[in-house]
Amino acid sequence: MESIRKIIKKYGITPSRQLGQNFLIDKNVLRKIIKAADLKADDIVLEIGPGIGSITKELAKRTKEVIAVEKDPKMTEALKENIKGTKNVKILTGDILKFKPSDLGLQTFKVVANIPYYLTSHLIRKLLEAKNPPELMVLVVQKEVAQRICAKAPKMNLLAVSVQFYAQVKIVSYVSKNSFLPKPRVDSAIIKIKPRPLPSALPKSDLNKFFRILKTGFSQPRKQLLNSLSQGLNMDKETIRTWLLENGIQPSQRPESLKIEDWINLTRCCKL
Repeated sequence: MESIRKIIKKYGITPSRQLGQNFLIDKNVLRKIIKAADLKADDIVLEIGPGIGSITKELAKRTKEVIAVEKDPKMTEALKENIKGTKNVKILTGDILKFKPSDLGLQTFKVVANIPYYLTSHLIRKLLEAKNPPELMVLVVQKEVAQRICAKAPKMNLLAVSVQFYAQVKIVSYVSKNSFLPKPRVDSAIIKIKPRPLPSALPKSDLNKFFRILKTGFSQPRKQLLNSLSQGLNMDKETIRTWLLENGIQPSQRPESLKIEDWINLTRCCKL
């Protein structure tokens, strides 16, 4: 912890709450992250928001290359000092949301990152929907967000369906707020996301329709599906009622009760 404090002081860094700059100081949590990533000597790892490099150094010891993308230029300078002498780390300054994996020369790669709340859902979707998604992601996110991502029916949500459509997800471990400097307001969790092939039952050409129906269904999550789908898709209620019943779904159900397979079935037989 003292080495982290010294680097922060030397570079005049004031951790930004807006950028989610909370530095991991718990070595036990760090070990869990590394273990979950199942690292191999020939792995290439993309680290997002490396900060001053607590995770970066451990990744570099175990892999072929680490590509660290940091948005804060001042933090980049501190990172360079903290990993001085480590030759297999490539540091890029920029907004990860403006990069594609292909822009970084990434083909087969893993993602390991401690990411801020504001970035979570957008970043995960961006990576999973890339032409060449990572083979594995191990992320530290807010505890509540992790639980939402890993939810199961009958307590699903838009984020859970959107992520689980593309990948297997699980919570590896919960992380106390005391494991970071400065201490955030809430606890976190380590999640593991393993992309898988798209469901064979749904052609790629139907992806836009799938997500349109999905977002419409969850647009008013406390409403019955009959009402939210009819209103959002601009279709009469009798058509929606028949459509739902033909797929084994009661019109009075709420979106949280549906499984991913239900949304796929609805998409397959809907003409939009």
